[in-house]
Amino acid sequence: MTGASQVRRAAVVMVVLVVIWGYSWVLSKIGLRFCGPLDFATLRTALGAFTLLPALLWLRKPLRPQHPRHALAIGLIQTAGFLLLNNYALSLGEAGKTAMLVFTMPFWVLLFAWPVLGERIDGPGWGAVALAGMGLLLLLEPWKLHAALLANVLAVMAGICWALGVVIAKKLHNHAPVDTFNFTFWQMLFGVVPMAIIAAAAHSRPIQWTPEFVAVFVLLGVVATAGGWMMWLYVLHRLPAGTTSMASLGIPVIALVGSAIQLGERPRPSELGGMGLIVIALAIVSWDAVRRHLEIEAQMGQE
Repeated sequence: MTGASQVRRAAVVMVVLVVIWGYSWVLSKIGLRFCGPLDFATLRTALGAFTLLPALLWLRKPLRPQHPRHALAIGLIQTAGFLLLNNYALSLGEAGKTAMLVFTMPFWVLLFAWPVLGERIDGPGWGAVALAGMGLLLLLEPWKLHAALLANVLAVMAGICWALGVVIAKKLHNHAPVDTFNFTFWQMLFGVVPMAIIAAAAHSRPIQWTPEFVAVFVLLGVVATAGGWMMWLYVLHRLPAGTTSMASLGIPVIALVGSAIQLGERPRPSELGGMGLIVIALAIVSWDAVRRHLEIEAQMGQE
């Protein structure tokens, strides 16, 4: 296969991935009708991890964890912390708005990478952070005490957990080679253990194993989590960083549109304004990555 053919195929895979990960927010909201947020997060992660195992064997990837301490740390923060907080936020709030709040994570990466990795924020970066901050304020509305505030805060905390995982991974990649496929599997596996313990201890309501829930569960665990990560790793090494970064902007947009069409969610004008500011800020960050020829970190993938 020629280089041009590989790029075209990777571009198609990227489009499919954006649709899958964008729509997965809607599917998650539907799944939470039949299952508590802790149980749902645990089941999805476990299915995703064990779906990756045969792929590891087929690709003849190393099975032993290469960087167990880092995989454990990222598993606890980026897998367990993110998914538990994200599912709680989804159970309390709207899918589209939750997705947009979680996608503030690139700005948290910028802020955390400065003291931890010594990556100084340049002019466009500060502009993006300022716009994202204004958008975040419009979405959170901290001056109002309302029922959705807890869901919004949990979604932002989920984004912060994801960003912390990215910074830890970047620090590791700066000092040692990493097999991302192996690392992703162990990250999920290490993360699902405390998730299962917490879910068992806080089990709130029985799972309704309806055909609709089983279909959503399999789609999220196999297609969005395991399949999504394999697609992300595939395109990451075949498309320019700017292409993958800009394409990722479609994920929260698809979540927003999908939730409006299927779930009947209707953001208020102030919320739409806040979302618009965050999307513009994300575009600035992506453009800055292209301008500076930065590589996209594998852990920046969002399922």
